[in-house]
Amino acid sequence: MGMTLKSAPLADLWSGAVTMGLAACGLFFLLDAWAPPQDLPWKPLDLRQPLGRATAAKIARLDIDDRASPERVAAATTACLNLLRDAGVEAQRAEDRNDGGFCVVRGAVRLTGGDMTPISPAGLTMRCPVAVRHILWDRHVVQPAAREIMGTEPRRIDSLGVYACRRVYGSQDQTARPSQHARANAVDVAGVRLADGRTVSVLRDWDGRGPAGDEGGAFLRRLRDGGCRLFGNVLTPDYNAAHRDHFHLDAAARGVCARAGR
Repeated sequence: MGMTLKSAPLADLWSGAVTMGLAACGLFFLLDAWAPPQDLPWKPLDLRQPLGRATAAKIARLDIDDRASPERVAAATTACLNLLRDAGVEAQRAEDRNDGGFCVVRGAVRLTGGDMTPISPAGLTMRCPVAVRHILWDRHVVQPAAREIMGTEPRRIDSLGVYACRRVYGSQDQTARPSQHARANAVDVAGVRLADGRTVSVLRDWDGRGPAGDEGGAFLRRLRDGGCRLFGNVLTPDYNAAHRDHFHLDAAARGVCARAGR
């Protein structure tokens, strides 16, 4: 009788652990079967799906460590290109570059067409994970915002460039940190041209008092807010005067989303 009394708590503990394990497995299978795949971190990234709770984490897995071997860079970039192409985007591997010091671009690609809003100027070279973020931003932020707020489709995204071998703000101070542009890890966006002929410009329309009116200001703020779900840094006129005429969108691991007012 004494042995039975002593072993009972252990048996109860074991039974409870098994029950909890079975419940956890059941919950996992329910989530796997019914939850939106964009909300589940173990599901593969699909650029055709809406933005979800796990989208940012999935994109982060695409980022290439600057110390990675050439073989690792090649394999990761091929997988990233396949992700773009599977989503109907025309993309090509571009030549990597090394201009010395911190000005090194690895895993470079070029977006050339397909299911995307064209970028002007054409042929910009960027790191593949930035291209993925840009496509998601275009499809799930820019295009819906243009339809809902401006009542038309975007025809072209105007860029001020991607790669520039420099420190932040072009500083000559050797202690200033390198710009993400020095790695082609950032895109500067000046505005969006619409299918009805209008242009929404960061410089003229950010405050809602430009040619695009209040709608233009609301549209730009929607682009900013959506960008904050995808990019590491989203710098706008709210951040400082250096960004009065463009959005800076980069894939830094950590950063800021500049939001102030309206």
